[in-house]
Amino acid sequence: MNLRLFTATLITGSIFFASCSDISESSVAPKQEAISSVAAAKIKALGFNPNNALKVAEGYLVEKDVLLTEEDLAKGALMYDKAAPKEEQYRTTRLVTGLPRVIKVKVATTLPTIFVQATDEMIARYNSQGLLLTFQRITSGTATINITKDETLPSGVLGSAGFPTSSGNPYGTVKMKPSTFGASPSLGFVATVLTHEVGHCIGFRHTDYMARVCGGGNEGTAGVGAILIPGTPSTIDNASFMISCAGSDVPFSNYDKIALNALY
Repeated sequence: MNLRLFTATLITGSIFFASCSDISESSVAPKQEAISSVAAAKIKALGFNPNNALKVAEGYLVEKDVLLTEEDLAKGALMYDKAAPKEEQYRTTRLVTGLPRVIKVKVATTLPTIFVQATDEMIARYNSQGLLLTFQRITSGTATINITKDETLPSGVLGSAGFPTSSGNPYGTVKMKPSTFGASPSLGFVATVLTHEVGHCIGFRHTDYMARVCGGGNEGTAGVGAILIPGTPSTIDNASFMISCAGSDVPFSNYDKIALNALY
């Protein structure tokens, strides 16, 4: 997600929500390559903005926080519906399957304690909705989603995540960059970032997919790239946890709750 976060204390600049049972810290900057014109065309065809996309080890980091794999690009339009997008809650074609299902979440020991507390808050937010998809934090064993520390993410990026796999599993890694959060981030703020990134892992795209409220145009050409979730509004839901920019603490809006229950 190219989730740009502005707070009252930020006069200039912006912060972005970016985009293994053993969880380790990454501190050595990975090689980042310019993407090819072919890759850029495929990214655009999926409904994402290829501008400033980075080639990383796992695939392509687009819109600052969304990870697209080579498989995603190869699947092309098969991964996303071609319904004309507007400004509502959106999902990808790939969703988590095998419901009811418990998603086990593990937090890297290298992350500050606030990230563990925020993970518990994130889990409470999802589980309060009575979904067929429920979350549980674990400290040992194999996790479905690992929350890791990665200080090599681009400057200003808070975190990154990808979309569900073709086999119906959530994307397995949420990367967090603690230095971008500052010395003493609030629990609600960190929980909002995690809730947003896990939203990507289970198939949610940005609410303001075709009309960025923080500037920068839309995420791609009209007609490709996202499926409108029935029951969500015909105008931008500025209170959504999946909007591309937000305040310090953004719980689920009423339309977010409709979208979550429509999918899970």
